[in-house]
Amino acid sequence: MTASASASASASASQAAFDPGLILLAFAPAFVLTIAAEAWYWSRRDGSVYSLRDTVSNATLALMHQASDAVFLWLMVRTAYTWCYQHGLRAMPETAWSFVLLLVLQDLLYYGFHRASHRVRWLWASHVTHHSSEGMNFSTAFRQSLTYPLSGMWVFWLPLAWIGFTPDWVILAVGLNLAFQFFVHTRLGRRWPRLERVINTPSVHRVHHARNPRYIDRNYAGVLTVWDHLFGTFVPEEEAPHYGITRRIATHNPLTLTFHEWRDMFADTWRNRDLRHLWKPPEWQHPRDAQRAHAGRPG
Repeated sequence: MTASASASASASASQAAFDPGLILLAFAPAFVLTIAAEAWYWSRRDGSVYSLRDTVSNATLALMHQASDAVFLWLMVRTAYTWCYQHGLRAMPETAWSFVLLLVLQDLLYYGFHRASHRVRWLWASHVTHHSSEGMNFSTAFRQSLTYPLSGMWVFWLPLAWIGFTPDWVILAVGLNLAFQFFVHTRLGRRWPRLERVINTPSVHRVHHARNPRYIDRNYAGVLTVWDHLFGTFVPEEEAPHYGITRRIATHNPLTLTFHEWRDMFADTWRNRDLRHLWKPPEWQHPRDAQRAHAGRPG
C-alpha cells in the first residue's frame, strides 16, 4: 500500500468513527427534559405560556425538519461540502484553536444567513415557520421548516469547507450553534446588559421573536451578539414583547405552517408576472398591488 493510499484509508476510518449527527443527538434528552421542566414551572404560575396544541405542532414540525435534514445531508449537503473541501484552500489544520476559529466564523456566517432570512422572501418562506408561533418557550426552538434545504441555508456554510475546514467539522459547528440557541427560547431570564454586549441571551432573543414595530428585524445573533452591535441591528428588551408575525396565521396545521408563505410568494409572483417577489423583502409590495389597494380605499 502506498503512503497516499494509507493516508486516505486512515482519513476514511477517522471520518467513519466521527459522526457529528450522533454527537448532536446526545443533546436530545437535555432538550426534552428542559422543556418538561419549563412546562411544569409555568403550569404552576401561568398556564398560557404552554399550549398543548402549539407544543404538539412544534414537535411535529421538528420531526419533519429532522427527516428532511437527514435526507438532504447525505444526498446533497455533505457532497457539496466535500467537493468544496477537496477543491479549496486546505488552509486549516485540525487543532483546538482552529476549531475555535471555525465556531467564530460559522457564527458570523449564521448572522448573515439569519439576516438574509428576514430580508429575502425566498429565505423567509422557510424561516417564517419558526416565527409564526405567538408563544415563546423552549419548545418554540423546535419549530423549524422542512424546506430549509430547498431555500438554501446550507449554502452559507460552503466557504468554511472551501477554506479548509472538514465537512464533519462544519456540520458539527452548525449543530453546536443551533444547540446553543435552543436555550435562549424562553420567557425566563432578565436582562444582563454587560453579557448582552457579547453573548445571545433569552432577553436578546425575545426581542427577535417579537412583532412590536421597534423589535422587527433586530437581534439576529446566533451565539455572539457582537455582530448585531457591529452592524447596527441590536435593540435591548424594553417594552413587553408580543410574539409572532405581522401577517398572523391562525392555524396549528404543520403543513400549512410549513408552506403558507411559499404558496403566497408564488401566487404573488404569478399574479404580477414578476420574479422580484422571490428576492425582495417579505413586506415588499408590487406597484400594481399598491395601486389596487389604493383604488380600493374609500375616497
